[in-house]
Amino acid sequence: MLPVIAFYVLSAFVVGAAFMVVAARNPVHAVMYLILTFFSAAGLFILMGAEFLALLLIMVYVGAVAVLFMFVVMMLDVDFVELKKGFLQHVPMGVVVGGVLLTEMILVGAYSLAKPSQGVILAPKDSSNIKELGNVLYTEYAFFFEGVGLVLLVALIGAIVLTLRTREGVKRQNIADQIARTREEGVELVDVESGEGIGS
Repeated sequence: MLPVIAFYVLSAFVVGAAFMVVAARNPVHAVMYLILTFFSAAGLFILMGAEFLALLLIMVYVGAVAVLFMFVVMMLDVDFVELKKGFLQHVPMGVVVGGVLLTEMILVGAYSLAKPSQGVILAPKDSSNIKELGNVLYTEYAFFFEGVGLVLLVALIGAIVLTLRTREGVKRQNIADQIARTREEGVELVDVESGEGIGS
């Protein structure tokens, strides 16, 4: 009975939080809902016995949310002064999300203690989940794995291009002009008389 309750509770949080990521107008709230979605999905992975995927989801994606939020702030031109002024209004939302995450961790922990042998184990007894996942990922799905890496690389370059702004009055290096520069353009010979300085 406990696995069924945990599954439905975590699934409801995944669906609801994922919807709120799109529906929330405030980028801070959207990021909090996104973290809640990742934690809930990680709980579902733990219920299935895929602990490696759960830890990977938390460490990689939740850690990347900070970078994602940084790009959002850069692209939306959010005023940091106004953002700091409105810090207290985000505290209730943070408390709610933190309470839900604590409830999910208690629920998953209680399930693990009550039924430690339950769940779908991906690896046989003489192997491990990480080894079996690596065998499948780098053999049968190697092409798709490399394709995802290429897509992420393009997305990273696109985010940098979108957030890169040119400001007037800032000198920038032009490598092509530097390479094409001749001696006549870069050297000026001045005939200085003895006892006289170089005028401005």
